[in-house]
Amino acid sequence: MRESVTISLPANLKKKLDQATKRGHVNRSDIVRDALRQYFALQDFRVIREKAVAEAEARGIFTDEDVFKEIS
Repeated sequence: MRESVTISLPANLKKKLDQATKRGHVNRSDIVRDALRQYFALQDFRVIREKAVAEAEARGIFTDEDVFKEIS
């Protein structure tokens, strides 16, 4: 089920959004949905990376060379 959300944008950002809709032959909602998906995927990646780095450091893995030694 879809729900509507109202957002406010600075004029220059709205102008870019409108230009992108014309260039890409998509509507504003499509662009905003895609941007939100990318934003949340990046946030999820950062959380996972943070946990992985902490785990690696706890095991004494700090560099690419350390990783190579572990997998060789």
